[in-house]
Amino acid sequence: MENYIQVFCTTEKKEEANKIAKILVNKRLAACVQIIGPILSTYWWKENIETSEEWLCLIKSKKNLFEKVEKSIKEVHSYETPEIIALPFIDGSKSYLKWLDNELSNIKTKKLFSE
Repeated sequence: MENYIQVFCTTEKKEEANKIAKILVNKRLAACVQIIGPILSTYWWKENIETSEEWLCLIKSKKNLFEKVEKSIKEVHSYETPEIIALPFIDGSKSYLKWLDNELSNIKTKKLFSE
């Protein structure tokens, strides 16, 4: 199970979250990206407590793709230090994991979205 990961990434705008989702899915670095928001985040930034509205991307991928996922996000992300963290799957339905494997290893990629 530790081969599968869910990556969390927050963005300032919904459009940026959509762009990240489309890039990752197009590159087959993610089988699925769910976007949740807006959410309210409170955090320390440059010695101040900040509160801002953000959008959360839940990215379904594999551990061996994390570096490429991170690089792809950083190439387009507007934040100086974007949240990009991954957690391993503890368990999952066999049919979902089979689908995930298929979508992440499908070499017949075809662009469905414009980046």
